[in-house]
Amino acid sequence: MDLFQLTTSNDSTHSTEATNSTSATDVAALREENRRLRKVCQALMERVETGGGADPAPYAAFERSVLLAEQVRERTDALHRTLDELSQVNTRLLAAKAEAEAANLSKTKFLAAVSHDLLQPLNAARLFASALETHSLPETSQMLVSHIGRSLKDVEGLIGTLVDISRLDAGVLHADKAPFAVSTLLDALAEEYRQVAGVRGLALHYVPSSAVVESDLALLARVIRNFLSNAVRYTEHGRVLLGCRRRKKGLEITVGDTGPGIPEQQREAIFLEFRRANQPNGAHSRGLGLGLAIVDRISAMLGQPITLASRPGVGALFSITVPYATAAISIVHNTRTAPLPDNAEDPLNGSVIWVIDDDLAIIEGMQALLGSWGCRVRAAATVSALEAASDGERPAVLLVDYHLGEHRETGIELAARLQRRYPGLASVVITANHEAEIKRATREAGMHCLLKPLKPLRLRMLLGTLLNKFERVQPSACDWPDKNLDPPRRR
Repeated sequence: MDLFQLTTSNDSTHSTEATNSTSATDVAALREENRRLRKVCQALMERVETGGGADPAPYAAFERSVLLAEQVRERTDALHRTLDELSQVNTRLLAAKAEAEAANLSKTKFLAAVSHDLLQPLNAARLFASALETHSLPETSQMLVSHIGRSLKDVEGLIGTLVDISRLDAGVLHADKAPFAVSTLLDALAEEYRQVAGVRGLALHYVPSSAVVESDLALLARVIRNFLSNAVRYTEHGRVLLGCRRRKKGLEITVGDTGPGIPEQQREAIFLEFRRANQPNGAHSRGLGLGLAIVDRISAMLGQPITLASRPGVGALFSITVPYATAAISIVHNTRTAPLPDNAEDPLNGSVIWVIDDDLAIIEGMQALLGSWGCRVRAAATVSALEAASDGERPAVLLVDYHLGEHRETGIELAARLQRRYPGLASVVITANHEAEIKRATREAGMHCLLKPLKPLRLRMLLGTLLNKFERVQPSACDWPDKNLDPPRRR
């Protein structure tokens, strides 16, 4: 029975009772109460049915909930489909990345192998050409030999540039930072490029520095050598400057020139691959346009910034800032090369130099070059063959290739073995491999490292430094383990 029926029943009951026990006034009051209750009941029913205020009706809220749940389900399904597609795309991207990395690594290994195979005969050719330049030849022949040397140097530069940019991009070239006197690097570069600048009719002004810095000597040399090469190449007349400024954050090594300068709009572009400044002297612009791109990458790897200042028509100034060393200087790197006095005897003349290499062309080339400098050269592929050809002569310097074919020991290990046998023997490891581990191992063994193709002037300066030091510290006859053999001597 609903509220209306209940009310009606109550009303009938009350009416009957009123007839029997109450007056008409009471009946009227009850009917008014009944009317009021009906009105309240109707209002309550309408409120339940249609809702009131801001609250939604129950059925409408239910419909919206169902619709929202459906939308959530559809969007969830769409999201799952998108995630599946992204997962597939990501899988394909990872596969493509792995394939690209494998291809890049393969390219790097290929270039490294090809460069090593190419650098071997190129190294021999450079040695032969340098030896020829020391001979007394007719003027026309001397000119031809000079042309051969320059062409070989260009080939060397192109191969080295391609290999370096490939290694830098592949991330396989790492820095081997160590403290060294900056004069160790700059003295040699100044002497080398003084001659190069002289051929072009330019003057090289060099300001030495006694600062001690910490960097990768070989990579830093590549940066400074690139600056110097560009300065000489693009400067038609005037001079080139090599010097240093002491800054708070480090030593600023600077190379300046009096060339045409670089317009401001080109100063960023020249550090990109295959880009060069537009210069009028195109005949001197041989190269791939990768030199400064390599410099930029090396600078980023070392964390040593480069700067460029230039005024068109006045010149350009390239700099790199190298931090000062905080650790002790390595004995190997603390060998400053000072020029010999004019009346001083050439330390190479008559000095006994041993050469160990498994390439016959390299052996013959080293014999020709070192012999033209007055050295007594003993060269062979093995220690036993070398000692057999030496007739008891003690070596002053050993030049040994790092990779010795099928031999189990490296050039560093072989040199260490010979140093134990011949105390005081200075050793130079020669390699076409630019890996930081080899340079670090050579330095830790107390030896020097030179990269192929050998630069004859760099080799001669290093030999002069080592032989001068050898003359000062060589032991007396009583210090030698074998009393029957004479100590090292120059003949």
